Amino acid sequence: MQFIEKINALLVDNFGELGPLMAVGLLGFIMVLVTLPTMLKKQKDPLDRIREEAQRSNNRSKNGENSLRNANGTDKLDKFANFLEPQDDEELAGMKLKLLQAGYKQKTAVRTFHFAQFALGLLFLTLGLLYVLILGGDDMSTRDLILAIVIPGGAGYYLPKYWIERRRQERQDEIESGFPDSLDLMLVCVEAGQALDQSIIRVAAEIRAGYPALADEFQMVANEMKAGKDRITVLRDMAERAGVPDVSSFVTVLIQSTSFGTSIADALRVYASEMRDKRVMRAEEKANVLPTKLTLGTMLFCLPPLLIILIGPSIYDIYKNLNGGGG
Repeated sequence: MQFIEKINALLVDNFGELGPLMAVGLLGFIMVLVTLPTMLKKQKDPLDRIREEAQRSNNRSKNGENSLRNANGTDKLDKFANFLEPQDDEELAGMKLKLLQAGYKQKTAVRTFHFAQFALGLLFLTLGLLYVLILGGDDMSTRDLILAIVIPGGAGYYLPKYWIERRRQERQDEIESGFPDSLDLMLVCVEAGQALDQSIIRVAAEIRAGYPALADEFQMVANEMKAGKDRITVLRDMAERAGVPDVSSFVTVLIQSTSFGTSIADALRVYASEMRDKRVMRAEEKANVLPTKLTLGTMLFCLPPLLIILIGPSIYDIYKNLNGGGG
């Protein structure tokens, strides 16, 4: 007991009244870091391994996959897949789609994303704790201590999510901006006598300099068609990967044109004209919103100097007369 009292007195003298509480929190954080690798590396039950291997074999046989195409286990995060990937199939599929729309098409994108969240959360939480221990001082209240530790940890945890959402929005904006030009080029290729597959390949090669994200989507469509995948399925997958309403409508037009046997060139001509009109309307909408946005800047930067120029001399004369009258 005397030893514990000495440690308690030492912590209070060095870190204030909350020194023991901070020491307990730091000790718990260290114990979590020490225990976590042990929990992640726990051995599986041999029966569970047999069941998983049988399930994988059944899935491969249903999908027609060859055993030579099995994963070689070179990814360092494979052993943490159960911890880093959502166990719910619907949540996992939604996360894969979101990363795919952001441009991350790797097989391990989901586990890398969750690992980044976990690692950055711990890193920023540690930085917040070090800030409290080194620069916090004794005058910090309990609320300030908690905020100084929790807020950096939360910011680090949500930073990858913010990055993915930003990349996703930028990619969708790029696809939406370049889609009318790609339709015009595709229409020219189809009317020149090329098939739809060859037109998509040519469009992907021509627009890569200006719109690489859209070029990647068209290139993937061309590769899947070359591999023998059904055209309707390929086009629907493209609309899902892009996440842009214009692309979804374009895919619907092509599917209907293929199903009813109508001319693809006529469908492309009508839809390309609509896309050009829609792009003009978007530009006009931005132009109409611009005066409203400039109003605030005008009020902040033009009105105060104008008031100073107009009212300033009068205020100075009033002040001068009042001082003169008082004298």
